[in-house]
Amino acid sequence: MTLAEKIGQMSQIERANATAEAIKKHFIGSVLSGGGSVPAPQASAETWMNMIAEMQKSALSTRLGIPIVYGIDAVHGHNNVYGATIFPHNIGLGATRDPSLVRQIGAATALEVRATGIPYVFAPCVAVCRDPRWGRCYESYSEDPKVVEQMTEIIDGLQGTIPANSRKGVPFLAGRKNVAACAKHYVGDGGTNKGINENNTVIDLHGLLSIHMPPYYHAIIRGVSTVMVSYSSWNGVKMHANRRLVTDFLKNTLRFRGFVISDWQGIDRITTPPHANYSYSVTAGISAGIDMVMIPNDYTEFINDLTYQVESKIIPMSRIDDAVKRILRVKFTMGLFENPFPDPSLVDQLGKQEHRELARDAVRRSLVLLKNGKSADAPVLPLPKKTDSILVTGSHADNLGYQCGGWTITWQGLGGNNLTIGTTIFEAIKATVDPTTRIVFSEDPDAGFVERNHFSYAVVVVGEQPYAETFGDNLNLTIPEPGPSVIRKVCGSIKCVVVVVSGRPLVIEPYVGVMDAVVAAWLPGSEGQGVADVLFGDYGFSGKLPRTWFRSVEQLPMNVGDPHYDPLFPYGFGLTTKPARELSSRS
Repeated sequence: MTLAEKIGQMSQIERANATAEAIKKHFIGSVLSGGGSVPAPQASAETWMNMIAEMQKSALSTRLGIPIVYGIDAVHGHNNVYGATIFPHNIGLGATRDPSLVRQIGAATALEVRATGIPYVFAPCVAVCRDPRWGRCYESYSEDPKVVEQMTEIIDGLQGTIPANSRKGVPFLAGRKNVAACAKHYVGDGGTNKGINENNTVIDLHGLLSIHMPPYYHAIIRGVSTVMVSYSSWNGVKMHANRRLVTDFLKNTLRFRGFVISDWQGIDRITTPPHANYSYSVTAGISAGIDMVMIPNDYTEFINDLTYQVESKIIPMSRIDDAVKRILRVKFTMGLFENPFPDPSLVDQLGKQEHRELARDAVRRSLVLLKNGKSADAPVLPLPKKTDSILVTGSHADNLGYQCGGWTITWQGLGGNNLTIGTTIFEAIKATVDPTTRIVFSEDPDAGFVERNHFSYAVVVVGEQPYAETFGDNLNLTIPEPGPSVIRKVCGSIKCVVVVVSGRPLVIEPYVGVMDAVVAAWLPGSEGQGVADVLFGDYGFSGKLPRTWFRSVEQLPMNVGDPHYDPLFPYGFGLTTKPARELSSRS
């Protein structure tokens, strides 16, 4: 291979820039969709496949004909793609404590991703979120590293289960119905100061190895194909420039044999401000051990800079050869050389009914019941399906975008019901109650309206609006208005169940006394019917808190085992209920 061909393999560029000319001229090795980057609004699976097939033709027409690998974020289902099944975000899956469920979700996600011709996903996020003020906390399964390491079983679903006699650390992909996975963000991204995204994680080596590293051991044992480096720093050293942890530890000590990929413009951010000294950033990032570099837009600058540095002996050819060997190893393992093109027979897997049923089941099992009645002997849940009238209220009751959260169709997520295909919590309640029960929906009713109508009870659904990454960093963690005022108006007048839709615990202590029941629903995704299934007793509550529910933000960071542990609800808490049919058969 020529130097240009090698550096091309190390380059990953954005879909919008991946023209036939760019791929051929620079021997581009990989293409990605950034959050929300799609070939067309509401693009069909066939449209995605056709786009990738055209890119692949360009790659195959080069001298060596090395196929590109196309990657996309599929962090709770195939989340960029219209009509895909949107599963609960990881925090909700952590509440299920069920690795086998997560493995099934991985397998379903792999099929939906392959339905669009894509063979590689930037998932799972195996961060151990230690501070809910972090804007990516919902991408973490738990504050407990043991839960996160158990949930790496999603890799077996995405990639297939590695044979028992395989060498540890070697990337694995079972076949054309699976996708290459990516453990991210290496390492310590969930431990930054005050939960500020991309910030500094201050912790000693023992703490790093015992809290943040265990999920990576398990991911590597499962044959994960790639590892993505974190924007964050460890004790002041940017992870993208940390040779000690990327090369010495990940590659040499843990014997990881897949490739290491940067985050989006990750090497630019080695300097502050980003891109302030780009040639230094290239040297630092490549020397640290990054193999594939996500340079979505300014890829020619990267290629020219790296070419100069290798030709000038600033970066040794041996480092380039290590990177290319790892990238090609993963491509061979994936079967890309034998089957470079999308498989049209998988097109019907997108948004498949079986996958929606799986997501609905995941929603049921993710719900955590925090309070059930003003006293233990007077439970409110499950709710009766047959009653005079029900008030359904709150900003999140009839908003599919809100219940899906960030990383859904767009990077930051959106509000509204035309985002993708799914069922809102209000629609699910309508489909569940007895036909004779009158349902009234009012997003923000006044107190007089609530009192005049003499409702049997109310379901109040409030929470956070969608966000991703730094936009979600939040130092106060209060429920946004009008949530608190709706709770006060409604719960002050009639019996109420409050459902909190959020990516993390929020401040609820001021209102807990007035609420009759409280449910943490996390970010349930497209299948809101799973919420109604449990509220009305078709299934029981079984979820357990994957993270500590604090009283006030002044306590943060506060995790189970800390000396100053004084939560509103402790880690692992969750009331259980029996399905209504079991209750009625006993009465």
